[in-house]
Parts: sequence; structure tokens; C-alpha cells
Amino acid sequence: MVKQKDKFTNILVQISRIIVGGLFIFSGFVKLVDPIGSQYKFEEYFSEGVLNLEFLIPYALPFAIFLIIAEIVLGFALLVGWKAKFTVNSLKLIILFFLFLTWYSAYYDKVTDCGCFGDAIKLTPWETFWKDVILTILIFFIGFKIKFINRIFARNNNGLVVFLSLLISAIITWYVLVNLPIIDFRAYAVGKNIPEGMEYKNDGKIPPIHDFFLEDAQNDLAPEILAKEKVILVIMPSLEKSNYDAFPEIKKLSTTAKEKGYSIYGVSASFSDIIELTKTHYKLDFEFLFCDETTLKTMIRSNPGIMILNKGTIVDKKNWRNIDELDL
Repeated sequence: MVKQKDKFTNILVQISRIIVGGLFIFSGFVKLVDPIGSQYKFEEYFSEGVLNLEFLIPYALPFAIFLIIAEIVLGFALLVGWKAKFTVNSLKLIILFFLFLTWYSAYYDKVTDCGCFGDAIKLTPWETFWKDVILTILIFFIGFKIKFINRIFARNNNGLVVFLSLLISAIITWYVLVNLPIIDFRAYAVGKNIPEGMEYKNDGKIPPIHDFFLEDAQNDLAPEILAKEKVILVIMPSLEKSNYDAFPEIKKLSTTAKEKGYSIYGVSASFSDIIELTKTHYKLDFEFLFCDETTLKTMIRSNPGIMILNKGTIVDKKNWRNIDELDL
């Protein structure tokens, strides 16, 4: 009877192990391909109106990267049975942290999307909270029955799997930060049409693009610009935080693009005085338009970043470091 009970418990532990490990790996991966998105989410959590921990905002990116990679590495560690006690205790700490954040978001209605699955899957705050409740129960159950967590491979091979997951995650993180997300789940991905993304479908849902505008001093020029065939947007969510090494290259791009018939616009949420100073200093000969900073950060994970449009369809977009790769 005892052996039968142990057999049943072992099955439950292994199922829980697969669910928890798989979900942590999946959750980590969809954020790993776009860690700046997680940075923005933690900046929102740390802001005055939410947790009021503004002193942590400068550390939002390294904090996000650490948690993302930890999710992936611990997920693999649980699946292969590497250092079971350390792994499960680490998972407990992470899930309790996420449980608090998701409860806080849901109860106080502070952050409407916790970003637990990046931009890949959108859950309501309460859906996210109850998902974390289930994960918490599973992780503590595994911890209580930790003797059933056995190594899948020989000792050194389990460690090798965990090390490779760490190494590959670090390489992907570096690549994405230097370039752009390797998988773009947002409504501004290459190939998407902005006007179509702004359409209401009469299904009661807010369209994926609902805050896009390009304003000069008087009007929203978005409809006019989205109707053009050859448009380049130089996107700078915050000029104060832009990488100024980019502007000499952007000046060259502007000259070449205009020769090839492109209309080029700078787009920023910054005030006009810093815009004029930047235009004068770098001799930028194109018009600057205003757009909401959050929208610009959603459009491209680079400051500045380059986006090419053809009648509202996103043909290409690049980190400023990859301007030479643009096919004009």
C-alpha cells in the first residue's frame, strides 16, 4: 500500500515538475527575446504611482535580465534535476515575488498587464494572479516531496544542460540589446499595417494600435504620412536619453533617403527646446513630430530607432547601430 502511494505521489511530482519547468522556460523565453519590454514593465512597477520605489528605476534593466535568465535556468534545472533543493528554493522565492506583484496589480488595479508572458500572451491581472497561485501550490508541493526529484542524466551532464541554458540566454540577451528583439510580438512588427491595426472590429475589443498619432504644432499628420509610399521615421522616445553617437549616421541616412524619394520625419515625446538644439547641433534637416513616449517605446526597442513605412505597412525597422543594413 505504501509503495502504491509513493508511486502515485511520484507521478504527481513528475507532472508538476514538467508543468512548472516548462512554464518557467516559456515565460522566460518570450521575455528573453525582448528584455527591454520587461525593463519598461519594472519601471512601471517601481514608479511613484505604483510601488513608489523610484530609486530602483535605473536598475530596472539588469533586474529584468536577471529574473528572465533565472526563470529559464531554473526551469531547465528543475526538469533535469540539477541541485533539486537549491532549485526548488530559488523557484519559491521567485514565485512568491511574482505572486505579490500580480496580487498588487490585480487588487489595486495599478498595472493592467504584468508582462509575465511578455507581449506573446496577454492575461488580465486576476488571471495572472491565479496562474501564479497554481504555480505556487505546485512548487511548494514539489518542495515537500523533493525526494522524488531525481537527476535525468549523469551528474556532470545535468550541470552541463544548466550551464548551456545560462550561456545561450546570456548570448541572446546581448544580441537583442545590441540589435532588436529576435521575435516581435507587438502590433508594430515588420509586415504589420498600422491603419489596419487601428481599426475597430465591432467585437468589443480595443484595437491593438489605439494611441498612434504624429502631431506637428497644429495637426495630427498620421493619416497623411500613413498614405505615403516611402516614409522613414526616426524614432526617439526621449531625446534626453538617446544615444547621440547615432545622429551623424542618421544625418547621412537622411541625405541618402531624400535623394531616393523618401519622406523622413523625426518622432519624439521630448520638448521642443531640446529638439531644436539637437537639430541645430547635428544639422538634421527633417521635420520633428510629437507622439506619446509609451507608444514610441512600443514601436521600436531602440533610442533612436529607424522604421520604414510603405502606405502604413512596416517594411523594415532597425536599431540605429544597424542603419547600414537598411535596404532603401
